[in-house]
Order: sequence, then structure tokens, then C-alpha cells
Amino acid sequence: MKKMQQMYEGKAKKVYATDDPNLVIVDYKDDATAFNGEKKGTISGKGLINNRVTNHLMQMLETHGIPTHFVEELSERETLVKRVAIIPLEVIVRNTAAGSFSKRFGVEEGRKLSSPTLEFCLKDDALGDPMINDYHILALDIATREELDRISSYTFQINRVLTDYFKQRGIDLIDFKIEFGKTPDGTIVLADEISPDTCRFWDSTTHEKLDKDRFRRDLGGEQEAYQEILRRVIG
Repeated sequence: MKKMQQMYEGKAKKVYATDDPNLVIVDYKDDATAFNGEKKGTISGKGLINNRVTNHLMQMLETHGIPTHFVEELSERETLVKRVAIIPLEVIVRNTAAGSFSKRFGVEEGRKLSSPTLEFCLKDDALGDPMINDYHILALDIATREELDRISSYTFQINRVLTDYFKQRGIDLIDFKIEFGKTPDGTIVLADEISPDTCRFWDSTTHEKLDKDRFRRDLGGEQEAYQEILRRVIG
């Protein structure tokens, strides 16, 4: 597999073309951002950890019937994935009140929700990733009803699998953000990443934060938190 020109650089990853038009290489960076890029920094080793954790979790989800873009881990930071057209939605599941959910609804952080919630945000940094509902998504032709139903179904299944998986490792999955893409034949697959960048992980016993909130909130210990997630997920 030959690595070709860079196609895209985001806040956390670079994407490269390959000599196969249906495959691309994702290269994970150590750059850390928060608040739509307003806060910038670096977490040493973050790219390596997010790459390995994401690939491990995606392969595990595949065994539970969730199609993903994962093809092959090439190195500590690089992974070969299917080329997909990303559906411009951030799909967010919340199991416990935290972050913007707590602020919006005046609910104390750490309150277990009676049922998982599903939120959609339009993936657009310039607009501040505004919340969007089913009617908006259909009206703007972002996805069809069938595609939205499939995304929602996959997302709740992912939540069930991941919640159980992390519980066994002494971690509460507070909330997470995922993204989906479409392959050339229209198949919807889980894309992007699942990592301490995109999930809130709390230690089940101490409730210590083991995710990017340590960076967002200037708590320190980001590197150790990410390494702890890697240790518990992969060993």
C-alpha cells in the first residue's frame, strides 16, 4: 500500500491518499484542541494512544455487527481505513450528565440519566457545531429517514456494547461523540475515532476523569490519563 499526497488535515488527524482509490491512511497527531479550536496544546503520545484504542474498539465493535471504516493498523500512529464520505453530523450519546448537558439543563455533573440520550450536532466549526434535530437533518438533505434510523440504531447498540466493555475495566462511559460515513455503495459505517478525545471516561470507583476534560479544564495529568485508558483497554 503506497502512501500518496495529504488530502486533509484536521485538529487531531491527517488523511493521506493511497494508490487504492477506496482506501486512505489516517495519521493521528498529538495536537489537542478544545472549544472548537479556541484552546490549543499538545498531549505527548496522544496520537499513538488514540490510534491504538480506536482500532481496538472498532475491531471489537465489528464482532458485534457494527460496520466500521477500519481496515488495518499500519503503525503506532497510522491506520488504513475505507474511504468514506463523512455524514456531517456529530452523534452524541449521554449516559450521565456532564459538560454542556449539565450547563444547558441545570443538572449537576455526575447525575445518572434515567435513559441514554441521543443528540445530533451539525459538524461545522464555523457555526460552532450547533445542535440539530431529525426534522432539520431531513429538511437539509443531510441524511434520509432510513439513514438516520440506521445511525440511531447503530449508535444505541454501540453504547450498549461500549458501556459493558468499559464497566468490566472499571470505567464509566459518561458520554461520547461518534461520526458515520458512507462508502461508495452507500453503506453506512462507523468512522472517525473512539478515544479519550471523543469520550468522557470516569474511573468507576474514584470518578477521576480519564479523558480530554483534563485538558479542557486545566486539571493536568492528561498524558497519564490517556495512558491509563490505553492500559485498561489493551493492557
